[in-house]
Amino acid sequence: MPPSRARRPTQRDIAELAGVSITTVSHVVNGTRPVAPDTRAAVLGAVERTGYTGDVIARSLVTGGTRSIGVAISLLANPYFATLIQAIEREAAAAGYSVLLSDTHDTVATEQDIVRALRARRVEGLLLTPVPGDGTVVGELRSVGVPTVLVDRLSPKGELDQVGAENIQATSALTEHLAAHGHRRIGLVSGAEGLATSDERTLGYRLGLGRAGLPWDPALVACGYSDRDRAAEALSRLLDRPEPATAVVVANDAMLVGVLHEARRRGRRVGDDLALAGYDDPEWADLVDPPITAMAQPVAEIGRRAVRLLLARLHDPDRAPETVRLRPAFRHRRSCGCR
Repeated sequence: MPPSRARRPTQRDIAELAGVSITTVSHVVNGTRPVAPDTRAAVLGAVERTGYTGDVIARSLVTGGTRSIGVAISLLANPYFATLIQAIEREAAAAGYSVLLSDTHDTVATEQDIVRALRARRVEGLLLTPVPGDGTVVGELRSVGVPTVLVDRLSPKGELDQVGAENIQATSALTEHLAAHGHRRIGLVSGAEGLATSDERTLGYRLGLGRAGLPWDPALVACGYSDRDRAAEALSRLLDRPEPATAVVVANDAMLVGVLHEARRRGRRVGDDLALAGYDDPEWADLVDPPITAMAQPVAEIGRRAVRLLLARLHDPDRAPETVRLRPAFRHRRSCGCR
């Protein structure tokens, strides 16, 4: 007999009704160990008969879905995190979905643990900003058919749905803008190695040099590893060359902070002694003196489009993978030397 409606049913009630142990109920609910088909059917029947609503995962076993999506992203590597997550949550909520958020810390091991934990929570799909590495997690998600959308860091193979900003033409435009003001020694502080975004922005820098009729000089590229302190070291190397850079493109805003500190430490006046242009447009970019010329990613739209791609995948699992590139907006200020 089902438990009284005066209280919410528990896993103990499910176990008694199905004639199994609480441990077995837990294994069925959480998917932590294979269970015999007849036993699993008995547990699911008990869940349905009791109207058990205390566990989203248990309900999903009967209804076929948790109405939740997982988000695995590195908070540290994404300074625009708050804007992105707000857009994702609003778009998901409008469609009746909740969001489970986890921080990958931009390490392979943590990413693997987090993705497995989200799958154990029976999320219906994942939004993932993949960490630098061998792509094991992305390969696993694809092989087991978990609906997944890559966000920001996209795969050149295009085997999964993905959405991010356009990097190549945008960085080319920054480089060409500096060249148009007479700079011939334009440096690049590039991002962390092994990331698609870093590779694309470096390619864009080279493209911009070519369009401006300037030669490619690898000595004018210094990796800042997407880190404030290492970006300061990168600018130092560019300025210490026999023919130093007179203008610099900074590949993301995490490094821009370090570049500005190093320029100040050296007594270089940004906009006068050193022209700067950055990819990413942090909130403070127009508050510093001089304000920073930058390419602003459409962060909120990236979040919204990511959710829409995932919902489209859930609705039609057999649709062809889609890659969406959104164009950044050029914010023309004075750090580039313009008056």
